Amino acid sequence: MKFLLVGINSKYIHSNPAIHYLKLYAGEEYQNTVELAEYTINHLKEQILSDIYRRRPDAVGISCYIWNFRMVQELLPEIHKVLPGRDIWLGGPEVSFEGDEVLAQFPYVTGIMTGEGEETFRELLSCYRDEKDYHGVKGLLLPDGFTGSRRELSMDELPFLYTDLQEYENRILYYETSRGCPFRCTYCLSSIERKVRLRSHEKVEQELSYFLAKKVPQVKFVDRTFNCNREHALFIWNYIREHDNGVTNFHFEVAADIMNEEQLAALAAMRPGLVQLEIGIQTTNDKTLHEINRYADTRHIAGVVARLREPYNIHIHLDLIAGLPYEDYESFGRSFDEVYAMKPEQLQLGFLKVLKGSPMYHMTEQYGIVYQSTPPYEVLYTKWLSFDAILRLKRIEEMVELYYNSNQFRKTLLVLEQAFSGPFQMYSRLADYYEEKGYFINTPARSYRYQVLLDFAMEREPEKADLYTELLTCDYYLRENAKSRPSFAADQTCYYREMADFYEKEEKEPEILTGYEGYHAKQVMKMTHMEAFFYPVWENCPEKICERWEKPGFLLFDYEKRNPLTGDARTVLI
Repeated sequence: MKFLLVGINSKYIHSNPAIHYLKLYAGEEYQNTVELAEYTINHLKEQILSDIYRRRPDAVGISCYIWNFRMVQELLPEIHKVLPGRDIWLGGPEVSFEGDEVLAQFPYVTGIMTGEGEETFRELLSCYRDEKDYHGVKGLLLPDGFTGSRRELSMDELPFLYTDLQEYENRILYYETSRGCPFRCTYCLSSIERKVRLRSHEKVEQELSYFLAKKVPQVKFVDRTFNCNREHALFIWNYIREHDNGVTNFHFEVAADIMNEEQLAALAAMRPGLVQLEIGIQTTNDKTLHEINRYADTRHIAGVVARLREPYNIHIHLDLIAGLPYEDYESFGRSFDEVYAMKPEQLQLGFLKVLKGSPMYHMTEQYGIVYQSTPPYEVLYTKWLSFDAILRLKRIEEMVELYYNSNQFRKTLLVLEQAFSGPFQMYSRLADYYEEKGYFINTPARSYRYQVLLDFAMEREPEKADLYTELLTCDYYLRENAKSRPSFAADQTCYYREMADFYEKEEKEPEILTGYEGYHAKQVMKMTHMEAFFYPVWENCPEKICERWEKPGFLLFDYEKRNPLTGDARTVLI
């Protein structure tokens, strides 16, 4: 008997914890029975089909999510054709709600494992082994009915997934220490299960020590609201701080409005780069927040984010959702500006997805929400936001991704924002510029985006051409020690002698360039970069940056010592 569990991920770097949980929870006796197969949505349907067929399974189980369900729907009839008579099982959030419709659409699907499938799957395997009827297994939705709900697992019953890290080479490691969420956000499936179950501190400590000993690059906690249990969050944060290996980074999704002083103090003590936090703000519109059952105080959240940013040791990712009730285009623009002002390292502009099983799913008529009929069920328009506005926000989202979230243009954007009524207007005008130039169709290469932004800035403020040229030159060299000089950068030939003198002095008596001992001055000149600027582009205050100096300042870019949050080179004013 071979039972093939299939996971289809959105990218290669992702993995599917669900199918790994199922196999490990089934126990040693079924390890030779269960086989795993992982693909991505970028594979051709024919490639996945042929690989499943080559494995010759007796039964197939497919993990279904919004990002892969289109492909699953295309694969199901073909699997049935090439493997006739084999049982096909589905599971996952995309089929756990309104599964009757799925079974009606695909009559050759044997059944659906609803909800948490670990115990259900193990009992199902025993039925196959002992040739018993599986109608007695709870948690199955079959063509002739539902077999009944089953108990929720204790978190300590779940196996640890990462005993063999070779399986996960070059992939994100997802780790789970809790299930459930105490909040009731209407757009989220987690609102269904308000009880929060926690993995014991003893198990968590053992597993964290394993990650740290192996020096894995990143562990991504998938706990829905990690800090909803303050004691649990503090235990984990204190543990990783005390046992920091200098390499591993931990990602957490948290609620800023419930953070207390003890949590803030624990985070402030972290090594720069040890922790990154994702905070879902979603909107700052009070009426919208009330309508989606979020009762957060935006001013309080802004204060908490400011506190988190103060030690400059934590990468902060903030989320917004477009398409929520009572949020129109202008209101969303205000939400954008308020969240942008919190200065996160990443700002994600997302769009409402109407998920089966979520309270929002049953309220779409009330809100006039029209959404895509197929996964990912993304909003098309609402009573307050037209399809035109959604399309415009899509273009703005791309500008935010290319220019803000890339962290490649921080100095330039800091000054350019001052030429507009606010950041939202700036990205809106930049999107218009891209549309006008045809760049959405022919996207500029990464290196050419500097030139595009310079052209845009000079069109807005032509009198500041020299300033924007220097800002973009600084941004360019902050990220990379380019072999070829950007075409827009000013000629530096006349400063070469002064720069060479500095490097020769450092070779004899290193004061600034420590760590380069043993290299000749010319070698270090190639390993680092120095640029003459008439504007103090190294400052973080727009007013100061715009004050032109009579003589240039020389800025050294040291690529051996990068900022752990942004990846920028260390800079020293010479």
